[in-house]
Amino acid sequence: MDEEEYSKKYAMLRILKSVQEYLKPGDDPDTAVYPITVPDDLLYQVLKLEGADSADKLIHKIFKMGLTAWSEKVYNDAFGSQDNLQRFIELVKKRNKE
Repeated sequence: MDEEEYSKKYAMLRILKSVQEYLKPGDDPDTAVYPITVPDDLLYQVLKLEGADSADKLIHKIFKMGLTAWSEKVYNDAFGSQDNLQRFIELVKKRNKE
């Protein structure tokens, strides 16, 4: 594995780890980024029926679902299997000891 491939996989590993931490149940989000684009009627109807707090929670839930699907694709593209991921983690540990 050349240095460029190692650096890319290491960055993907860090991204996946941060997504995993973010998606843990019960944790509050670390950073809020606004604005986001949502269908107007979705936001309007949820606000009208259930209030602002419910609308915020719904949008966050949709975001988490998308983040989960995206991170699974990143995992598959970068590592492909648990064995490949584990081998890469062992390589990172070995390189950090040196």
